[in-house]
Amino acid sequence: MSSPYFTPYESRRPPRFTPMSRRRMHCWHLLAGMTTGISLWYLHWRWTQSLNPDALAFSIAVTMAESLFFLGSLLFYYDIWQEDDTRVKPPPASRDEAGLDGPGPIKVDLYITTYDEEIEVLRPSIAAARELTLPDNTNVKIFLLDDGNRPFMAQLAQSMQIGYLSRNSNEGFKAGNLRNALMQTGGDFILICDADTRVETGILQNTLGYFKNPKVAWVQTPHWFYDIPEGLHWCDWIAQKISPRLRWLAPLARRTSGRDTVGHDPFLSEPTLFFDVIQRRRNRHGASFCCGAGSIHRREAIFSAALKRKGDAVAQLSRKLDHPQQDALILNSVPLEPFRFHVSEDIYTSILLQEDADAWISVYHPQVEARMLSPWTVEAWAAQKLKYAGGTYDIMLHDNPLLRRGMPWRVKLHYAATFWSYITVLWTPVLLFAPVISLVLGIAPVKAYSIEFFLHFLPMILCSELAIVCACKGYAVQPGRLLALSTLPIQLRALWMVLCKRRPSFPPTPKIPVFGQGRHHILPNVWLLTIMGTAAIFGIIQTQLGVPGHDRSLLTVNLFWLGWNMLAVGRIVLAAFWVPPPTLNPKKKEELTHVANIKPLRQS
Repeated sequence: MSSPYFTPYESRRPPRFTPMSRRRMHCWHLLAGMTTGISLWYLHWRWTQSLNPDALAFSIAVTMAESLFFLGSLLFYYDIWQEDDTRVKPPPASRDEAGLDGPGPIKVDLYITTYDEEIEVLRPSIAAARELTLPDNTNVKIFLLDDGNRPFMAQLAQSMQIGYLSRNSNEGFKAGNLRNALMQTGGDFILICDADTRVETGILQNTLGYFKNPKVAWVQTPHWFYDIPEGLHWCDWIAQKISPRLRWLAPLARRTSGRDTVGHDPFLSEPTLFFDVIQRRRNRHGASFCCGAGSIHRREAIFSAALKRKGDAVAQLSRKLDHPQQDALILNSVPLEPFRFHVSEDIYTSILLQEDADAWISVYHPQVEARMLSPWTVEAWAAQKLKYAGGTYDIMLHDNPLLRRGMPWRVKLHYAATFWSYITVLWTPVLLFAPVISLVLGIAPVKAYSIEFFLHFLPMILCSELAIVCACKGYAVQPGRLLALSTLPIQLRALWMVLCKRRPSFPPTPKIPVFGQGRHHILPNVWLLTIMGTAAIFGIIQTQLGVPGHDRSLLTVNLFWLGWNMLAVGRIVLAAFWVPPPTLNPKKKEELTHVANIKPLRQS
């Protein structure tokens, strides 16, 4: 069997994330305060002096969208206000130190979940798990949780000397798979891995120490995608795609694009900003999310939350039926779900334990302890984003943690920041189509693009950019903005599904790339680009003809605004046609569909 597509990236090592310096923190707080004040000044001017009376409804809609984005900025500022890492401790030397009863060693179960992933994805994950460095007085058992119930996976587990667990149904999907394993194993702590999760050897050495606090329910570590393409340098790209004689254009292309390479991170998958900024700073209130893979859980906490939830459900049903003699029947009818049967079972884990703040807390460990694979095709990208958005909308609309009594208000504000970032899909289209409307109808959302407008607008934008750059420790923030607009059609689709009570499904993100499929996902983006491009051409023609309402200031401002929107919306369209260099191309689909014929691995 040929080498898997991710083999060329094996030598990459994870970065080490340093804490934010005190000087940078003070600078960020100063700039955040300045931005808030200037933004309020700008919005006051917008509402009181800049509304266009000739297009009042349009002007109010744009100003309202700006105001709602400002509220989102305030929540985001709260979300990332300050770092406060939990002090790292050495691993517990005894069960008593880990808050466990009884004699014997500390027992850890490492779960590798799989449904339809291939052997070439799972083999290195299992091999990495077998190389763990174990703390003293700690035993680890590795289990392959195969929800596909495939005989050749049982052979793989046997050949690599690990446990194998499967079931006859897929009830609850990944959450059900985890429940099935929990009922058949007895580890004190559970380390959860996806099929592509390759743990670092020191993950238990570096994380079990947090459980010396008996209230710690789980520890989350960052996700790090080691296979994100670096892209080709402009010089090489020009030589390959155009002509070697035109290599001299490389410096010009680099300066014009602001990028050294072509094809770097085509699907905007780099997660550093989320994990080292957002997740890390939520830790100050014990509000970081459980993100599934790379998380370590205390078994007692998992079942404590599940039993509490089951008890609440039984009591609710009993009140409705008002037949005490049926209590036993009701008790049996309510399933025990250690992980909630939901597309976002990991976030549900966070919510159900963080609402009981007196009993349980979480810890975010800021350093990478596992490596994973990123989406390499538009099919994988779309499946992942639809799942994230659908799960978040479903929780927000049907089981909102902001309405839970036991959750501290500080933690609720962090969830509010997450929900707000998703419901921006309701007013993002206003700003997305504003330049289209202006160029087609010849109307502006302000009285005039005058010096007064720029004197209010530019200081706000400049100060806001400086604040974000400082807050985000120099990480690139543009990819996140591009991603927000690129995924707008997918998020709207997810919201519509939830509103129609079509709960999002649980399909795993494809791990083996098959290029040329899934391009139907970009059709909404293509239609948006077509509309925007047509509006730009129409606006230029109308301005050249001197049509009333169309002047050069309106054209210039809105073409600039439209260009940025097209760049963001079109990013995923370009990514849909991305393919890696020939030496990195994965196997053809036909080869991947016959993995059942692969011979079982030999024992090492």
